[in-house]
Amino acid sequence: MRGARSAKWVAGAIVVALAATACGGSGDDEGNNKGSGPAGYVSIDVGEPQKPLIPADTNESNGSYVIQALFTQLLDFDAKGEIVYTNAESVTTKDSKTWTVKLKKGWKFHNGEEVTSKSYIDAWNWYANIKNNQQNSFWFQDIKGYDDVHPEKGEPKAKAMSGLKAVDDHTFTIELKYTMPYFIYKLGYTTWAPLPKVFYDDPKAFGQKPVGNGPYTFEKWDHKKLIQVKAWDDYLGPNKAKNKGVQFKNYTTVEAAYKDVVSGNLDMIRQVGPTDLPKYKQDLGDGAIDQPYAAIQTLTPAFYSKTFKDIDPKVLQGLSMAIDRKTITDTVLNKTRTPAQGFTPPGVKGYQNLDTDVFTYNPAKAKQLIQEGGGVPGNKFTIQYNTDGGHKEWVTAVCESIRKATGVDCVGDPKPDFATDLEARDNDQVKGMYRGGWVADYPVNANFMKELYHSTAEANNGHFSNKEIDGLMNKADSAKSLDASVKAFQEVEKKLVEHMPAIPLWYYRINGGHGKNVDNVNVDFHGDLEVWGVTTK
Repeated sequence: MRGARSAKWVAGAIVVALAATACGGSGDDEGNNKGSGPAGYVSIDVGEPQKPLIPADTNESNGSYVIQALFTQLLDFDAKGEIVYTNAESVTTKDSKTWTVKLKKGWKFHNGEEVTSKSYIDAWNWYANIKNNQQNSFWFQDIKGYDDVHPEKGEPKAKAMSGLKAVDDHTFTIELKYTMPYFIYKLGYTTWAPLPKVFYDDPKAFGQKPVGNGPYTFEKWDHKKLIQVKAWDDYLGPNKAKNKGVQFKNYTTVEAAYKDVVSGNLDMIRQVGPTDLPKYKQDLGDGAIDQPYAAIQTLTPAFYSKTFKDIDPKVLQGLSMAIDRKTITDTVLNKTRTPAQGFTPPGVKGYQNLDTDVFTYNPAKAKQLIQEGGGVPGNKFTIQYNTDGGHKEWVTAVCESIRKATGVDCVGDPKPDFATDLEARDNDQVKGMYRGGWVADYPVNANFMKELYHSTAEANNGHFSNKEIDGLMNKADSAKSLDASVKAFQEVEKKLVEHMPAIPLWYYRINGGHGKNVDNVNVDFHGDLEVWGVTTK
């Protein structure tokens, strides 16, 4: 993510601290409820969002789940990553620079207000304005006039981007600063959602009790325990809810969430932790889920830290070659991950095997490269991770692999939850490296490079900066066709190996599942369980 969500940062597994006693058989049950919530509702382990529930301020996977339930943007993607129009009737362009959006008529926010061109234009201008300090503001930087509302320094010169113009209530145009053939794909990210007028009365209050235009309406947010949403009968999108509502529940560990799925106190779990991976298929039977999705795990150096400031890329290449990915994914992660061969995972346009030995375990060459690069300052570094995501085991294994291969000491730097982990990244408090799990916001390879390693990217928490890479990315952005842009980003990816903005580890698979009380649990292209399609028995 930017990021996520930018693309969004993926927690890894899930969170939540709703005690089992509080989850099971709650007092607000109605009728013949078989799950943990009201009759007809389904439940899933989704941790506490890092930020208020505002589309442009969410770039991590916990908050994103709830945002997707409450808001719908112009378009989305099917399981294969192909575009599916939701609130938009069409998005067209003749030159990849000016895009025309036609909205479907009859769409409303949950308070009855009609969704119009102004709903989008006003929201995007607010999101982009530097004074509003939105995490995903940079997503709007391609639009003409962005620099006026979001200058590098000082106050905004304008309140609105000149590139956004309403033609009528259901038609508006987006003029970009340059051509960008894949821009339409970016519109599928949740941060492009519209806002109702009530938002501007009190954005802070809205973030705690949002009014969206999505398949569910907001009901309650009991912080660090539960978020509950209700199916909206008037929703017109293709992803209309097939259940009565959803409970997003917090757990302090994935192991606790797993136990609740097995016992029937929780319907779905997004990711089973390492402890339960060997047995989850036997426990859940037909409810077990095991399939790949477009996400990658990396180790990302904080280039502002004492350890990695001005580090020679050879050192990072050496550390990469000191990691025995195959053994770790086969054993610690029980064959639930695939060792990475690049910075972009399968499932997105432009995926390629970089065919380099930098991602292959080779202790002798690892040691040689680290020495040639001047070594790791202090011969020791840390890996920051969130303990609520099932990461401790593999971080320990990675450190052990590096230690044995090179003699460089490595220790984990645990944070109690994903939100705390993200705050440390946002506040430049990472001491060495952090684990960077990134899931696709849109199915194009640019999403795994431009949003993470461009010097202006908001999710570039490691502060990687390279003018040559920036220039190549900018050039790839302005290619004349989607295919040409994808190919140009493939060339960027090859250059990344020389500079190592991160150390790719492995591609994700979702190893989650559901209990016996629900059915029709499917996974979308970026690995989220499609809660809207889940039915109760």
